Amino acid sequence: MRGGMLPAMPERQPPQRSETIRDSIARELRGGWLSARQLSSLVGISEKAVPGHLEHLRKSASGAGETFELEPAVCTKCDYEFDDRDRLSKPSRCPECKGQRLEPPRFRMTMDSP
Repeated sequence: MRGGMLPAMPERQPPQRSETIRDSIARELRGGWLSARQLSSLVGISEKAVPGHLEHLRKSASGAGETFELEPAVCTKCDYEFDDRDRLSKPSRCPECKGQRLEPPRFRMTMDSP
């Protein structure tokens, strides 16, 4: 290569979707309990992007006649449950034992009973 120029990169196109990312996440959550990592691989987005979509789904679920359910993260060392945590992302460490081996929170959506 002369002059230090890089070859032109081919233009990348986003994947074709027949439904929105949030619709895809909601569909997966209706199938049962899933973690953010599982959702990211099923839907094809980064794990860091999942909590933002989950927060929106949590707020809009009741208007759609559904319930957004959260199974809190748990420390595998001392069994501390993060019941009082509002954020939907995985905590970094346990406040009791300072351990970093945590089971991530899991989520699901269920239809409200009539």
